[in-house]
Amino acid sequence: MASAQDLEQHRAALTGHCYRMMGSAADADDAVQETMVRAWRGLGGFEERASLRTWLTRIATRVCLDALADRRRRLRPIELEGPGTVDDPLTELPRGRWIEPIPDEVALPADADPLERVLLRQSIRLAFVAALQHLPPRQRAALLLADVLGWPAAEVADTLETSVASVNSALQRARAKLASFGDLPEGAASLTAAQSALLDRYVETFERYDIDALVHLLHEDATLSMPPYRLWLRGHENISRWMLGRGIDCQGSRLVPTWASGSPAFGQYRPTGPWALVVLELRGDRIAAMNYFLDTETLFPRFGLPPERPPTVTARSLSASRPTDEFGRRGPSIGQNPAGGSECPPPRPARCS
Repeated sequence: MASAQDLEQHRAALTGHCYRMMGSAADADDAVQETMVRAWRGLGGFEERASLRTWLTRIATRVCLDALADRRRRLRPIELEGPGTVDDPLTELPRGRWIEPIPDEVALPADADPLERVLLRQSIRLAFVAALQHLPPRQRAALLLADVLGWPAAEVADTLETSVASVNSALQRARAKLASFGDLPEGAASLTAAQSALLDRYVETFERYDIDALVHLLHEDATLSMPPYRLWLRGHENISRWMLGRGIDCQGSRLVPTWASGSPAFGQYRPTGPWALVVLELRGDRIAAMNYFLDTETLFPRFGLPPERPPTVTARSLSASRPTDEFGRRGPSIGQNPAGGSECPPPRPARCS
């Protein structure tokens, strides 16, 4: 019979699956813990007709569906309303409404093969996880089991206690819905040389607080957001005005590299201490979005970021620490039929915002 240690070996895979379902690292942790409890109690009924991970994933899927029955959809600021201006008031929404980032290391199983790892990394990116939340929970589960984990329709149907025809219909609707969001970020196996250099320049210009140079690292339509605030900004002029105006207290900040939701990220420390987890979304060799998550009390311990402002660090250490695909390839697109187919830390008033 499987042991507790055997169950624990699958924690990262389950965490990634539950994160995609729930849109929150904290909710994913809760779902995985409940999965482990149910699995331990039900080990006697595990008949080994499927792998232990498959069995656990079935349990985790049902746990998530139960939890989602009375939850509101999590979202990103850009989904609430159009872009704001630097003069707009800062209003907050409850923490439970926002898509939250997750550390790569806790959501990506170490035993995944290189191409599988690329696909799994793509599937925890903020834009994709946000798009998933627009699907009804059972459609979401069907899509993730079939298109991310590669399960056959019959196995998905068994997990969801429905027919293969119903699963295929749900997949068709889910794929069409995701397609309506346009091109979602692809999962690059590793940073390109140009992207590594871009991160170096981002750190250097931000720590020097050379905003003119920093905005030239951004796409023209780049966005800046800062959950839990509703406000988000778009474009060089608005971002520059924010950082040189209400965000001026971020001058003198230091950045510590990490990885969050499949993307390069940084713990930002103002001179007075921790300020934000900054998750960058790249498009080509420019930055498309800067996401400043301000709940440092929760996020910094989760990401293993130091509680105090550290010495200067460079983005090179971030690119060096990232697990890479030895083949340098991109994974397949999620939400397609496999058969054929921002933000600079706008702070709370009178702070770095």
